[in-house]
Amino acid sequence: MLAQTVRDVEAAVRKGRVTPSVRTTFQAVTLMLRDERTRVQADTTVTDRKRDEQLKRLDGIAAILVRIAVRDAGLLALLSDDANVSDGARSLKRDLQRAAGIETAAEEEAPPPRQVAATTERQVVPQSVTSRQLANPFLAPDVSTPRPEQVRPRRLASWELIGPLLSSFERAGGAPACMTLPGPTARFTPLGQELMPHQGRLVAAAAAGHRTFLLADEPGLGKTAQALLAAEAADAYPLLVVVPNVVKTNWAREAARWLPHRAATVVHGDGDTVDGFADIVIVNYDVLDRHLGWLGDLGFRGMVVDEAHFIKNKTSQRSRNVLTLSQRVRNRTARPLLMALTGTPLINDIDDFRAIWQFLGWIDDTRPIGDLMAALENSGLTPADPGFHSTARQCVIDMGIVRRRKVDVAADIPARRIADLHVELDGAAGRSIRAAERDLAERMVRQYRTALEARPTSSSADGVDLDLAHRIARAELKQAKSAKTGDNVFTMMRRIGLAKAALAADYAAQLARSAGKVVFFAKHIDVMDAAEDTFARQEVRYSSIRGDQTPTVRQRNIDAFVNDPDVAVAVCSLTAAGVGLNLQVASNVVLAELSWTDAEQTQAIDRSHRIGQTEPVTAWRIIAAQTLDARISELIGSKAGLAARALDGSDEEETAGVDVQVEALVALLVDALG
Repeated sequence: MLAQTVRDVEAAVRKGRVTPSVRTTFQAVTLMLRDERTRVQADTTVTDRKRDEQLKRLDGIAAILVRIAVRDAGLLALLSDDANVSDGARSLKRDLQRAAGIETAAEEEAPPPRQVAATTERQVVPQSVTSRQLANPFLAPDVSTPRPEQVRPRRLASWELIGPLLSSFERAGGAPACMTLPGPTARFTPLGQELMPHQGRLVAAAAAGHRTFLLADEPGLGKTAQALLAAEAADAYPLLVVVPNVVKTNWAREAARWLPHRAATVVHGDGDTVDGFADIVIVNYDVLDRHLGWLGDLGFRGMVVDEAHFIKNKTSQRSRNVLTLSQRVRNRTARPLLMALTGTPLINDIDDFRAIWQFLGWIDDTRPIGDLMAALENSGLTPADPGFHSTARQCVIDMGIVRRRKVDVAADIPARRIADLHVELDGAAGRSIRAAERDLAERMVRQYRTALEARPTSSSADGVDLDLAHRIARAELKQAKSAKTGDNVFTMMRRIGLAKAALAADYAAQLARSAGKVVFFAKHIDVMDAAEDTFARQEVRYSSIRGDQTPTVRQRNIDAFVNDPDVAVAVCSLTAAGVGLNLQVASNVVLAELSWTDAEQTQAIDRSHRIGQTEPVTAWRIIAAQTLDARISELIGSKAGLAARALDGSDEEETAGVDVQVEALVALLVDALG
């Protein structure tokens, strides 16, 4: 009966008649096929040979269903486990079962929906993910490692434990919260890269079999690299990485750097560009709702949550989504790698730990579970016993809390570090900027080709004439400096800076909350204005240091940043505040816009990295991916090692700046010429 019904559907689809009735029949057959396969596998009344014959026939029908589905995207979606089952399909399935002589149980008349985190977003399944699922339609749970036995509390069965565990950290008395780590390993570090010793220790712990980590290192200590190489050490693929939108692109770049042999894919929007066969899937919190279904079914063996303090509110949709995915990963894989990354696990109070611990599988809604419960039982103590709190705290730390500060590993890190954070410019602003860059490139291409056509034929050469390209670039730059209107290299850099302003300010606000005071640099006044608006909306107090201020106002704002502990950010003009200031109170610098010279960038960073600074300084350059911004960042980096730091205002600094501007335009022209 199934074979005949599926042949009827196939005939209708071949004729192009994919009507609602055909879709209903297709889904009913799919549902019944799954039930029949389960029944045959569980039937102990038949011989193995008979069972194999029946399963082979069912596989043949499944192959026909797949062949039909690839002709129509709507049918293909119905093969997913998460597809919504229509009332018509349920009714037809029951009719088919009765026609085949199969009695249906009463509860099958209206089966309850599968429990997934509540969401108001529509669910989507990217085409490439469907292809991966079809390539392995009967993905089995990972049982390569024995699942740990669930510990039944005995002595502690009647005790409320979550509260005492949380309070044990409030009673810590300044003791460090870091599990014992083995010596560092470089076994998983790719050729040409180098891990710092503190990073190598965490990777070694993953290689030794540890599988849950609350990695709470301070910003700038390389948590991303540690997480990626820990996944390699644990062979935790496919790996799911959930991150804030501002660092999504940067995670993909870091994955390419530290795991060049692993394919990484980024989920944007509905996931139209997702590579369903990638080893690493990177998704931001904001679009997680619509991808819960297929992410929960893909078979991840590891999950990383970056900026894990984002899930501290367990009642938020964001937190519920992450906890749902974590539970499904743990249900499918015996000992998955679970990592929560945050420099600030506690923002409001000690209760912020709850959601992170639950994500890691240390607790559930009411009590400790698994290895944590076993450790507490083995301690022989109850909350009423002296020493319980210190022992319980250590039990939690041993589950995988890793916390290092910059000053603690100062010997491992350079005194000054520049870290690039690449961001995607989405929406109308991003499209407009990329269109303006194309227009600029096409304008230079026309000038280049006109100059070539004016030459004698005999003087033409194969390939790009770089000497001519440089002349075209210098002419464009000269015209841009005198132009009052229109798009040119300077107006585009300003537009890019404005498009990055909110993202850069958001990242600076995160740093301020987790690591203390931050110096925020921008070149243009409107970029500073946009950043300050973001800080005001997030209730982050800031001090503004600009070139149009009187000396009295300027000094008052500097003093406020240096002396007032509640003023978290200094918003500084790159040209007006890049020299002559002492801002050692901050060890993190955010460069929202790039300078044309390495010297100007260095001078800005040196406002914090100077005599009197007691901590290593990290400068975060916010770079717009796939724009002129990215080209300039590479050129500045290449120039940095070629010349000594220039004196403020010297001719050498100005010359270097012009070189970067010209080379950026040359690169744009050469790319456009192909």
